Amino acid sequence: MNCRFRRGGIVFLMLAVCVACLPSFADWPQFQGPNLNSSSPETGLLRSWSAGGPRMAWKFPLGPGFAGPAVRDGEVYVLDREDEARDILRCIDLTTGKELWNYTYDAPGSVGFSGSRTTPTVTETHVYTVGMMGDFYCFDRKTRRPVWHRNLLKDYGSGTPVWGVSQAPRLYRDWVLVAPQAASVTVATFEKATGKPVWQAKLAGGVGYVSPVITTLCGVDQAIMVTAGDEGTVGGVAMADGKVLWTYGGWHCKIPIVSATPLPEDRVFITGEYGAGSAMLKITRDGDAFQAEELYKTDRCGSQIHQPLQIDGYLYMNSNGNRRADGMTCMTLGGERKWNTGRRPGFERGNLIMADGMIFNLDGKTGILHLVEPSPEGYKELAQAKVLDGKLMWSPMALSDGMLLVRDQAVMKCLDVRNP
Repeated sequence: MNCRFRRGGIVFLMLAVCVACLPSFADWPQFQGPNLNSSSPETGLLRSWSAGGPRMAWKFPLGPGFAGPAVRDGEVYVLDREDEARDILRCIDLTTGKELWNYTYDAPGSVGFSGSRTTPTVTETHVYTVGMMGDFYCFDRKTRRPVWHRNLLKDYGSGTPVWGVSQAPRLYRDWVLVAPQAASVTVATFEKATGKPVWQAKLAGGVGYVSPVITTLCGVDQAIMVTAGDEGTVGGVAMADGKVLWTYGGWHCKIPIVSATPLPEDRVFITGEYGAGSAMLKITRDGDAFQAEELYKTDRCGSQIHQPLQIDGYLYMNSNGNRRADGMTCMTLGGERKWNTGRRPGFERGNLIMADGMIFNLDGKTGILHLVEPSPEGYKELAQAKVLDGKLMWSPMALSDGMLLVRDQAVMKCLDVRNP
């Protein structure tokens, strides 16, 4: 073999191997991440930290609230709130933490645990937000100005919920879906470009704080929604036309917050607090007729705020709330609890996300970030570090380009969790 050719082949092979080993990064453009399941496809992340924890790249002051960040194209979008009088959409550079621009609009009002609420939804060209007082905006990322604006409370004649409007816009083709949860309208779809109404649907039940989840069940694209109270319903609504495909009334939550979790084999897991526990549904179809079959209900787990993670056939969640303190919990899809941490560590109402085969779990009371290896055999902690000093640290996290974004009631921090 020609030596020059052989050397060239070896160099090419080495380059190919190096490229294959490079970390992969992804945007986090909406609530619950790129695939609406609180997970990221990113790789190349640290599996342990030094004593001081991951390096803090920057921090940015925020007003009180719970709105999580969204990240696209190296830009962080977060909905802030000021003096119970106005909302502020902020755009921050992911690398430097410098604010690139902001837009402020009047939104006077106060509710329990006042402050910002929901994560923006970001496309290549626009940003969609829903504020605490029902302001539903579409912003142009290039001009940094509103394209259109609606108010869900005024448009649908709803009173202000006890804890404000708390839900994230969802995207489907040329439409954006929100949940007015009014007396006559539970979910509604609008044209992304114009804000023009497309369809609306009604499910039984009262006002909650759940964001709808768009998924495919039995071959049909649909939005799964959860409503509140003793008449509360879990239902699937066809994305094509707003037709209610199926409903399930066997599980009730006084104050539902957690989005439904779609699972393989057309299953749906629902969980909540206030004594609601959890349930697993199986959706079936016979022609145009859909049915929701209850596979089981259990009081062995119940998450008050955040969606569980589904990893390799197991569910991982912080089964905590006002009435329970199970800690981090691992469940089989069949409803068997494999383990829970109790109060050591407790995790309270903190958020957890998954990336690179690991779980990032932020304790909502202590501000300690735990790095956990998912395993049905038991709780396996890889690292921990105190990253926040505030209180009510219940906000969703976001991960993009190896940068983990966390916040409390006063500051957002960017933590570098990349493996150098």
